[in-house]
Formats: sequence, structure tokens, C-alpha cells
Amino acid sequence: MTKAAPEVLRATAPQPGAGGSDFAQLSRRIAAEGLLDRRPGYYTVRAGLVLAAFLGGFYALFALGDTWWQLGLAAAMSAVFAQVGLLSHDLAHRQVFSRRLPSEIGGRIAANLMMGMSYGWWMNKHTRHHANPNHEERDPDVAPDLVVWSQRQARQASGLARFIGRRQAYLFFPLLLLEGLNLSFNSFRALRGPAVKRPLLEGALLVVHFAAYFGLVLAALPLGKAVAFLAVHQALLGVYLGCAFAPNHKGMLMVTPEMRLDFLRRQVLTSRNVRGNAVLDSVMGGLNYQVEHHLFPSMPTPALGRAARITREFCAEKGIPYYETGLLRSYREILTHLHRTGEPIRSGG
Repeated sequence: MTKAAPEVLRATAPQPGAGGSDFAQLSRRIAAEGLLDRRPGYYTVRAGLVLAAFLGGFYALFALGDTWWQLGLAAAMSAVFAQVGLLSHDLAHRQVFSRRLPSEIGGRIAANLMMGMSYGWWMNKHTRHHANPNHEERDPDVAPDLVVWSQRQARQASGLARFIGRRQAYLFFPLLLLEGLNLSFNSFRALRGPAVKRPLLEGALLVVHFAAYFGLVLAALPLGKAVAFLAVHQALLGVYLGCAFAPNHKGMLMVTPEMRLDFLRRQVLTSRNVRGNAVLDSVMGGLNYQVEHHLFPSMPTPALGRAARITREFCAEKGIPYYETGLLRSYREILTHLHRTGEPIRSGG
């Protein structure tokens, strides 16, 4: 098993003359194993279970009635909504369907109608991330909004980003409590921009989602408990999604404009895999195999584990650092990275 610490990865440069040939070799190995083939049975079962949990949650909302135990249901429903989001992620990458139209229809049903997030906005953002992961200027996931992801960004930070940057390692997980609201806000805001190709359709689906969402909760619970339910649900949804996506790249190699990396090394060196088991694979929706997901975005989730073994072996042959660690260790590395990147702000730089 090839493993290297993030500090080693930061110092790694592409091998001269690597070009695209290394990725072509790896692709042939992956294709020969049939790992890019669609898995309709898997996705039928997965989508059925997610839908059953989604509908069952709202049934339980009325079955439980006027009780504070509803907050436990709110926590459980945050996990269900996150699973809907992970399924929409697979649809966007055409892991479920090979054709664009059914992927978009499924994606909008899952993201807009069931979860309350704009499929078009998120897909535009996520596509740009995949093209340039951890690139300081091109990856929207490391844009210096409230959190700074590099010391260069920290030196340029101002306003709220500079205030938060001083103590961002301590504030990172608390800020995730607001991520659910942030997704909803950005989804509606994006309807006025070019990222969403069908703004009327997506806007209508979002309105239907939130009308049904708020309406059902308010119909089942008195106002105080309804507000508490919504707060717990949205807060834990943000934490779940943040904890699933953050280990993928945060604290790994940050790419600057002057760096020249071929596709294979750009994806491998900026990504972190998280070791786990069948339970963790399900909880994270396969995102714990982030290296393989970035190399082969359309690969179905159940094929990623086998692809990881092949990719590790290939990277070892080529001398390419391939990093994987445990889940808790990944969070420690993220917080260490955030504390380090905030140093120029704390020192007045």
C-alpha cells in the first residue's frame, strides 16, 4: 500500500515527460476489469432504499405527533437528505445513466425537488472543481469566502474572512451547521445567473420542495417544535455533508498557477482517500475513494473499491505518492491545515 503524508505531497512535482500516457495506461487496466460498466441493480436498490427512507421519515413525522422526540427524527432525516444529495451527485456524474437526459431528470428530482438544492448550480460548480481540484484560482471549493485555504489567500483576506481566518480551525465544524442554509441560499441566488440552464424549471421545483417541506413540518408540529425540528434538521444536514466532502481534498496539495501537473498527478496529489468498510462506504456515498472518483468520475460507486487497489498498485509502479488515511486522522489533518493557513492573519501578515 502506497502512502505518503500530505507534507510530502506538497513538495512533489510531476515527472518530466509524463504527459497523458500514464493515465492512458491506468485507464486500460480499469476498463479491462469492467469497472466503468453501469450497475443498474445496485442503483435501483440504493434509490429505492433512499426513497423509502425519505417517505418513511415524513410518515413518522405525523405518526410521532406533538413530542420533542421529533428532534431525533430531524437528526435521522438530515442523514436521509444527505443520502439524497449523494445520489444526485452520482446522477450528475452519469454514474447511474449513461445519457444526459435521464441523468438530468433524475438529478433535478433528487436535488431540487427532494433535497432543495439547485442541480444546475451545483453541477456547474462541481464540474469546475473536478477540472481543477484545489487550484487556488480555479477551484470554487477553495475560493476564499469565509475560510481561507492557503497562506496566499490569508495574506489577501479582508473583512469577515480575515476575522474568521484567525481562528478558522476552531470554527470549521461550527460553520458547517450553516452549510445546509448556505446550499439553499446559493441555489436560489444562482437562478438569476448563467450557471442554471433551466432557471424556471429549477426554481419551480425548489419552490415546490420548500412549500411542501415547511408545510408538512408546520402541519405536524406546533410552531415551537416545528422551528426546533427545522433548525436541527438543517444544521445536521450541513454537518453531514461537510464531514463527507471535506476529507476529500482539504489539507492536500494546493495547486498554484505556476505549477504544471498532468491530469493523473493533478487528481491524485490533490485527493485523499479515507480507509473504511462497507458502512463507511455507504455513509460517505463512495466519496472516501476520492482519488478514483476524480480519475474516473463516471465510475459507479460499487466499483471504486476495486479501482482503488488497481490505482494504488499503478501509482507505486510509477512512483506517484498516493495518500489514504483513517477518517478521524483526515479531520485532524484538515484542522491542522486550516490553523497553518491562518498564520499570516494571526501574525499580522
